[in-house]
Amino acid sequence: MAKRPAVLWAAALAVLLLLAAACTAAAAVTISRKRHHRGGASASSAARSCDPFAAAGAWVVDESYPLYDSARCPFIRDEFACARFGRPDTMYLKYRWQLDPPCAQPRFDGAALLRMWGGKTVMFVGDSLALNQYESLLCMLHAAAPVSRTTLSPASGKIDPSSTVRFEDYNVTVVYYLTHYLVDLVTEASGRRVLKLDTIDQARDWLAADVLVFDSWHWWPYTGPKQPWDYIQVGNTVVKDMDRTQAFTKALHTWARWVDANLVHTDTKVFFQGISPSHYRGQDWGASPKKTCMGETQPLNGTGPYPGGPIPQQAILRGVLAGMAKPVYLLDFTYLSQLRKDAHPTKYDGGIFGGDCTHWCVAGLPDTWNVLFYAALTGQD
Repeated sequence: MAKRPAVLWAAALAVLLLLAAACTAAAAVTISRKRHHRGGASASSAARSCDPFAAAGAWVVDESYPLYDSARCPFIRDEFACARFGRPDTMYLKYRWQLDPPCAQPRFDGAALLRMWGGKTVMFVGDSLALNQYESLLCMLHAAAPVSRTTLSPASGKIDPSSTVRFEDYNVTVVYYLTHYLVDLVTEASGRRVLKLDTIDQARDWLAADVLVFDSWHWWPYTGPKQPWDYIQVGNTVVKDMDRTQAFTKALHTWARWVDANLVHTDTKVFFQGISPSHYRGQDWGASPKKTCMGETQPLNGTGPYPGGPIPQQAILRGVLAGMAKPVYLLDFTYLSQLRKDAHPTKYDGGIFGGDCTHWCVAGLPDTWNVLFYAALTGQD
């Protein structure tokens, strides 16, 4: 009989340990749910089911679209201004990304976003695909507050290396900072242009931002006259060229180290764009290899994998984000964008590129990117 209290105590302790384990497991699911796009531990399918980037969905016609009249937006550059340059079809403006049930549809509230960002600086850092999203967001905010005073700096709109729009009545500053590679591209005294994969001195210009949205990859494969560098340098080693995916990976790790060293103990919210697809090869969506996005007026239908497969560098990006101390939210819109072969400027870009199947019309697909960006910012998942 003397042993009974000990037995009861052991049983009670076992129950407490089980409860603690259950709470820890629940917390782990919550963390992996919130940090899924850092590439951390996989959450259950139930926990992921209504993540706006992980949930299944489809492009559907919505007659309430587009979200704004592009003719009334003063911020759209010629290269994205498809309607301005005479694109005759308009259905590309009418598609909304609809998540499968039971997920609620993300909704954008530009006035609420301006209030939330009051006194803050939001910065998009990267190449022209970051600029694409930036200008779309400016139009969405302007449509929400059309009489709000705005200031463009510099007034010419020239990007050198940045361009800023300030919504004066809300004390909100939205910046685009141009950098093709995130790491430093330096012109030396001799005139040779060196891409330095392990230095990121330009990042000091990003420290004042409260929200940062990065992108990279589009420029890494360029060769010949389009390539804006002559040599690649890592440490003291200078080479004429190297595998571009390997170079991209090294640069991402340099960027990640900078973020962890400078932002991990701050309230700065950090996002990274998923890699934006192009549509120059018809076989990628089941058409003739000679087909491009020219003349395409409808999205690709279907719920299965994209015929052209995933973009390999997206997995590299996920891997780098997974190893970071600072939580970085991956805006993983690659797949839903792969379906939008109809949404590029093609020849309606003011003659800037011609046959453009890389960038996107504004208004258009980048508006959906920003609806999902807003969902990520406000926890609509």
